[in-house]
Amino acid sequence: MKIFSYPLGELQANCYFLVNDKECIIIDPGDSADFILEKIQIENLKVHALFATHGHFDHVMAAGELQMSLKAPFYIADEDLFLLKRVTETARHFLGHVPAIIQPKETKNLKGGKMKIESFEFEVIEVPGHTPGSRCFYFKDEKTIFTGDTLFKEAIGRYDFSYSDKSLLRESLEKLYLLPEDTLVYAGHGDITTIGEEAKRRII
Repeated sequence: MKIFSYPLGELQANCYFLVNDKECIIIDPGDSADFILEKIQIENLKVHALFATHGHFDHVMAAGELQMSLKAPFYIADEDLFLLKRVTETARHFLGHVPAIIQPKETKNLKGGKMKIESFEFEVIEVPGHTPGSRCFYFKDEKTIFTGDTLFKEAIGRYDFSYSDKSLLRESLEKLYLLPEDTLVYAGHGDITTIGEEAKRRII
């Protein structure tokens, strides 16, 4: 599996293309739908699904526009649908202007457990705390996990929002720290790290 990372939008949220041959799934289509579609066309990729690690605007803004061109379901936890519905309002608050956002025409509930989509096999791990519906995607064979805004290099997700929960975030992090130390961590922002390096810090 090849992994391509594109920091997109004003908040530079990482959008990930996971590619096997020409098959592809996309994690966190946060912004710049035109850019994403161009990459798909240039590489002649078949996109089977879009995934959100959580519902914050900088990770989901392009999903609706992409669905207008791609026949790909958009997976997001039902617990974060309230964030998806107010994505325009939230974007205005953080960016100071109103970007053009198209709401996804359809979503699929992203539950914890094993998933298989075409050649992609992985585990969805429920990690509430940053948001109620935060999810990680763990590819055991590739020793790789996509953690969204739950765990970063030398940092963890914010828990000062009204819907966040510090104690739940701590429990979620401890769950991640049980993974093999050499597991590569691809976060929602910033650089790659490992479970081992972040487990040593245990910020909360």
